[in-house]
Amino acid sequence: MSGPLDEVVLAAPRGFCAGVDRAIEIVERALAKFGAPIYVRHEIVHNTYVVNDLKSKGAIFIEDLDDVPAGATLVFSAHGVSQAVRQEAAARGFSVFDATCPLVTKVHVEVAKLHKEGYDFIMIGHKGHPEVEGTMGQLTEGIYLVEDVSDVDRLVVEQTDKLAVVTQTTLSVDDAAEILRAVKRRFPNVREPKQQDICYATQNRQDAVKVLAPQVDILIVVGSPTSSNSNRLRELAERLGTQAHMVDSPDDLRPEWFDGKRRVGLTAGASAPDILVQHVIERLKALGAVSVRKMPGVEETIQFPLPKGLR
Repeated sequence: MSGPLDEVVLAAPRGFCAGVDRAIEIVERALAKFGAPIYVRHEIVHNTYVVNDLKSKGAIFIEDLDDVPAGATLVFSAHGVSQAVRQEAAARGFSVFDATCPLVTKVHVEVAKLHKEGYDFIMIGHKGHPEVEGTMGQLTEGIYLVEDVSDVDRLVVEQTDKLAVVTQTTLSVDDAAEILRAVKRRFPNVREPKQQDICYATQNRQDAVKVLAPQVDILIVVGSPTSSNSNRLRELAERLGTQAHMVDSPDDLRPEWFDGKRRVGLTAGASAPDILVQHVIERLKALGAVSVRKMPGVEETIQFPLPKGLR
């Protein structure tokens, strides 16, 4: 299938999920209703374009609540926050709008409920990721992070009678399943979530890449370096034997990547806006692509309501 660049095949679904849509809309509505500045704890979603766009409209992104002036309006990012951050924001009297993805909130609620029943937790996730910090920060103790199978083998827990497992919502479905198998081997009585914690959008985008990657010579993933779910898409394609690159903008595309490549697959992480996908398509056309074809895929219709006070 070598030869000049000819066709771009678009993954479906790709790009924004319902939780990202909602988070961005919360910041935009808060700006419209209360005026700039609106403070946002952590990047609202992990995408450079989105963050810069909201900065230009008057959002100020902070990591530390010390940087928020008294009486300000504060938005929590889609990744969720710890109980300590919630309590501090309440104590300081900020007007808070919570843009935590409802699918992340579902994990937080599960942790709080089972904790009351005496459970300790094993969390499968990436150390330092804000979602992991938020979920683990629902408790002050009794929650252990594992990043891979070797972590499971080394894990020392206080008790095994009541142990439950939760996962970050944006993991590789296959990696998480492998780590979960290792958890169940070591702790056969571990309680699993009723539905897996990995979100529908992460699952759907990975499923689409599994179909698309074998059909193309190279896969481009639109997403920022900090985006967990975008990184997983690139890794998945590479694991399937397809050359893959992640780009934050069309300027990141390198013409030499496409030497001898005829068919390019294109997808986008759940935090990457469609306008970036369109710009990447334009750049690929400038590099010689003639046609663009969308592969069939799952239609996502899920929507999440906005918080009270912004509807």
